[in-house]
Amino acid sequence: MLRVNPFLPSFSMFNKIPFSLLYRSSFRRTLRPFVTCRCNLFAKPVSVSNVNANFFAVDKTRNLSAVATAKKSGLNASNSSTNEMSNKEKKKAKRESPEFLLKVKLDNCSKHGKLEEALGLYDESISNGVSLTNHHYNMLLYLCAREASGDGGQLDELKELGLKRGFEIFQKMVGDKVSPNEATFTSMARLAVAREDPDMAFELVKQMKDLGILPRLRSYGPALLGFCEKGNAEKAYEVDAHMHESGVITEEPELLALLKVSVETKNTDKVYEMLHRLRATVRQVSESTLQVVEDWFKSEDAANVGSEKWDVKQIKEAVVGGGGGWHGLGWLGSGKWRVVRTTMTKTGVCHSCGEKLVCIDIDPKETENFAAKLAELACSKEARADFVRFQEWLQQHGPFDAVVDGANVALINSVNFNLNQLKKVVNQLQQMSPSKRYPLVILHQSRVARDRNNGTWLEKWKKAGVLYSTPYGSNDDWYWLYAAVSCKCLVVTNDEMRDHLFQLLGNSFFPRWKEKHQVRLSTTKTGLVLNMPPPYSIVIQESESGSWHVPSIAGDDLSNPRQWLCACRSKKTP
Repeated sequence: MLRVNPFLPSFSMFNKIPFSLLYRSSFRRTLRPFVTCRCNLFAKPVSVSNVNANFFAVDKTRNLSAVATAKKSGLNASNSSTNEMSNKEKKKAKRESPEFLLKVKLDNCSKHGKLEEALGLYDESISNGVSLTNHHYNMLLYLCAREASGDGGQLDELKELGLKRGFEIFQKMVGDKVSPNEATFTSMARLAVAREDPDMAFELVKQMKDLGILPRLRSYGPALLGFCEKGNAEKAYEVDAHMHESGVITEEPELLALLKVSVETKNTDKVYEMLHRLRATVRQVSESTLQVVEDWFKSEDAANVGSEKWDVKQIKEAVVGGGGGWHGLGWLGSGKWRVVRTTMTKTGVCHSCGEKLVCIDIDPKETENFAAKLAELACSKEARADFVRFQEWLQQHGPFDAVVDGANVALINSVNFNLNQLKKVVNQLQQMSPSKRYPLVILHQSRVARDRNNGTWLEKWKKAGVLYSTPYGSNDDWYWLYAAVSCKCLVVTNDEMRDHLFQLLGNSFFPRWKEKHQVRLSTTKTGLVLNMPPPYSIVIQESESGSWHVPSIAGDDLSNPRQWLCACRSKKTP
């Protein structure tokens, strides 16, 4: 008797594709590559299990295509009594409906990772004839994928349950003609990789593009990481190229996986490429990435790669053209690398090799574009009239040499608002200013109104045009950040700038701007001390002589110097 893998759907699910879809040219184009694959399956004898697996990899994406292009059937008649219901009654009826109650319960299961409870709710709903929506199915598929991929814990029975029921639920979704979206594809890709089938995960992402559904980074992750874990570097590079074509930017986990598989397969050109991509997008790396980089430079493969002779003029021109800190023309030097974890002096000199790191310039045009983007975002999040009024005020009273996040400075090591502390910082900045001008202080209106004891000082600053009170209901972060960017000056704050507001600004320009403009404060027995931005860029740097310096993100506080990986060669003169 033939045994069939219980994790795979039965072929009966394919009969549920609407017959009319087969005559649509767009749908036939979607199926064309898979029809070829299906024919090849029978070109030579294969095992039953392989036939099932290949059919699933092919026809699962076919069903996603069919569901996405199928039109949902709707009810032709409406109940006249429903039209007579008030909006309040309609909302109440909706909240009490089985579909809404199921949604609330599944959301709770998703929040707490309760797969078994969610499956119980699903089975009960199906037996009671409850109509499931895209949201219901996506919550269930997410939980199944979570357990199947091992993110939910280490219980093997739960992994198997998530894998088995995930495919079953998806088959039901297909049968109900519920259209998939990006979340559906992503969960199915995770389930495919949990079944050790990254090829299927990649095909699913390709189908997303064909159907006009924009893939996200998380959509590609399962396929990319799946190929990397299997050591299939060429397929991983193929996924990476597909991501680039789709405008999806890789982050550190994906670049780390690509770096590791490049090291393992001894692809030295790809190792070089990944280091530069880490430099451009990540800048400072985690400990896990730093360890892989360190192991690479200590390896025999690293010792055997590199040019013994090179054009010094060409290298210098490439460094200048790139803005400094890298040339991108390949490995320089020969022989083993000297690899050391070290720190930098305050001026950016490596304690290990003595090389001085450079300060990489920021294009003024980039700053202008960023200021415009910042203003646009602020106007969309704040009361537009309030922020425009601030822009006009800043044009009239600016520019400034420094901007102070008043509340942040006044509350450092203090439970209560400490204006004396703020005054000392302001006076110190005024003395440091080439024009001896006071910095701009940004304070929320509520702070100004409640601090009557220090009203004289605040009024003095206000009349001098160096204090701006942000209106009630506003977020003063937008104000002090925009002022510093538009004035191209320093910003004094200990705010780490990591919350949702700053995430909106992206990871391309903002980290570079912050590094060169943020003044942080540390506490001493004599009071607060200003810590100016470093005179060098905290980013992976490749020197003209071929040495590398890689900064870590660990130890990024003022009292604990940042760790750097220094890799250099003794034979580095052309």
